[in-house]
Amino acid sequence: MKRFDEMNVIPLIDVMLVLLAIVLVTASFIKQDALQIDLPSTDNTEAYEPTKEKIVNLAINAKGELYLDEKLTPFNLLSEAITDLKFKQDTPIIVKVDDKANFGVFIKLVDILKKHHLTNLTFLTEKTK
Repeated sequence: MKRFDEMNVIPLIDVMLVLLAIVLVTASFIKQDALQIDLPSTDNTEAYEPTKEKIVNLAINAKGELYLDEKLTPFNLLSEAITDLKFKQDTPIIVKVDDKANFGVFIKLVDILKKHHLTNLTFLTEKTK
């Protein structure tokens, strides 16, 4: 019988590559939102396709707190932040408002955006199941 001094690792590498491919195909790489926001449900919603432009994210949680790019921002400082960041009028802005948030808080946000002539807004909702 022939004696083997070395182990053949080629089949082991093949098995590991197949396992890696299976993990990559089945894994979900959807970024989970750090803010726990339950979006309102709608019947006539369209899928959101992100653009390659820099997008500004605004979110209002159920407590009525405002988040600018996931950083807690008081409403009275939002206007200042918009000025400091030098938003252009066509800057894409994604707005997420929790279903349980007070409507007045939402109107307050829209009023601030209108004051700065920011009109490229996308409001995220969930499709009714």
